[in-house]
Amino acid sequence: MLKSKVAVQVISPGMLTDDTLMLGESWLKQWKIPEGQPVVLKFGAFRQNVKVIAVAKYDGMRISQGLAKKMGILGNTPLRLQYKSSSSSLLLGPLIGVLISRDYPGAPDKPFGSITMFCRELVDGCAAQGGYVYFFTPNHIGSNTDSVEGWVYADGWRRTAVPAPDIVNNRLTSRKLENKANVQHFLKEIKQKHGTTVFNEKFLDKTEVFDALKKDAAVSRYLPESHLLRNYTMLKAMSSRYDNVFLKPVRGSLGKGIIRVSRAEGSGYQALFATTAGSRRQQFPNLLKLYATISTKMKTVRYQIQQGLQLIEIQKRPVDFRALVQKNKAGKWSITSIVARTAGSQHFVSNLARGGTLSKVGEAVAKSNLTSGKADASSRLQQAALLIAKGIENQIPAHFGELGIDLALDTGGRVWLLEVNSKPSKNDNTPLTDNKIRPSVRMVIQYSRFLSGF
Repeated sequence: MLKSKVAVQVISPGMLTDDTLMLGESWLKQWKIPEGQPVVLKFGAFRQNVKVIAVAKYDGMRISQGLAKKMGILGNTPLRLQYKSSSSSLLLGPLIGVLISRDYPGAPDKPFGSITMFCRELVDGCAAQGGYVYFFTPNHIGSNTDSVEGWVYADGWRRTAVPAPDIVNNRLTSRKLENKANVQHFLKEIKQKHGTTVFNEKFLDKTEVFDALKKDAAVSRYLPESHLLRNYTMLKAMSSRYDNVFLKPVRGSLGKGIIRVSRAEGSGYQALFATTAGSRRQQFPNLLKLYATISTKMKTVRYQIQQGLQLIEIQKRPVDFRALVQKNKAGKWSITSIVARTAGSQHFVSNLARGGTLSKVGEAVAKSNLTSGKADASSRLQQAALLIAKGIENQIPAHFGELGIDLALDTGGRVWLLEVNSKPSKNDNTPLTDNKIRPSVRMVIQYSRFLSGF
């Protein structure tokens, strides 16, 4: 196996010209790099002819400050190196661009708000694995698709011009930002012009996910009955089939706007509305009156109507599971983590934003009212998550590198899919460990290396 991680050192002005770089002699021998002849240096979209000078008894690479600035490198950094003799190209990378929703230049310690820690872990992970990462928002994208203004970390967060990357990890958290003309144009252009790979390229909505997965024989058993709510007839039909049904905003997240409809004791129906403060209950004499209330909301929100499930509970609080499924260094789906989420006392949804709590799968299952299949519940959840990730990849024409998959167990032990999120949160799905760089961050870098050939 050829050695590929090289320590790149930026040296003080005047010692090297911008078209020359110094490289340890062993690298030239190992990769058969010609000495003193022009080769093309490539770093993301950056290209420059350089000549390489061999240095005896030295294991790194030295570049001038001028060359480093053109490459967007603000300090010493370890990178992966490859030489392609067919094109006389010396490749450094991978260069990873993470597209995020917003930045806070006035807060130098936390320029990315609640995901600053995640961004810093990516920087440290790249230093460990060899790679260079920067962070940019839709506002940093200009008319030139060869470079963007991005944040890099070098003794503190700084903004600088960086080349268009080998890989873009799309971490935008709003559809509005993702659909902006400059964002769509930039992503399309860098794919065509620079061969950039973009993963997690789009949001998923619930109708799209369930309609796509219905076509996949391997996962259909995990799907509760689910339709786009179009009219009263559909609500009536679903309510007659099931004790309760859930209405979920097609484009919602974090449990916002979910309504649970069930028969009330005695007669009539009741609706439970998920709010930040807890569940709001409303009684209706009949289903038609309930539908009239919901239909006003339907003018602005599309709902997916879903079969209600008898979820396992701990002390009358429903429990579900969030699996983080990511592509690994071989480009295959793998489970990074699964955690149990127990709903807060005033809520019927388990999201942490609604007062839910995290625990390990085994602990939650052991405490729950699950009647059978406790021993292998964890492995069945894992199997379901992997099959669903593969189903999404096979049925939906977009590139995903990580998915948050919400699963449930009913009291009989059957596994069900609740929803799939293509932008899993970097705040609340952290595995319950104290490691400095969480496994999910390492996996993003490994997958980026796989995609870019480094």
